[in-house]
Amino acid sequence: MKRFTTVLSALSGLFLLYIGLLYLLDPQASAAGFGLPSWPEHEGTGFLTVKGGRDISMCLGVFALLLTGHRKALGWALLGFTFAPVTDMLTVLGNHGSAATAFGVHGLAAAVVALNAALLLRERSTAPAA
Repeated sequence: MKRFTTVLSALSGLFLLYIGLLYLLDPQASAAGFGLPSWPEHEGTGFLTVKGGRDISMCLGVFALLLTGHRKALGWALLGFTFAPVTDMLTVLGNHGSAATAFGVHGLAAAVVALNAALLLRERSTAPAA
């Protein structure tokens, strides 16, 4: 199970990096996949780069905790990070966006992150060999 949560955490971090870079490098094109019926244009695209920065920040947090072996802290951080895709899902639903995208992208992301967090928090510490 430890290998599974490690791989899932690494994939989560890489996915966050990928999405964050998409929003930073081409915010207008990335916005269509978010699920809202309309998105900011021109000067409003600054809000989209905020999402990109948020995702990259979470990626760096995941990798910092994963690489330093702080698995319990990573579980708690991932549990907190679950709030981001949940609010993204609620934003899409609350603004008459695509329900399929809200649940299929943001809801699924929240569920995967929450599952990974729960699995990390259930891990037992390995006692050092005597």
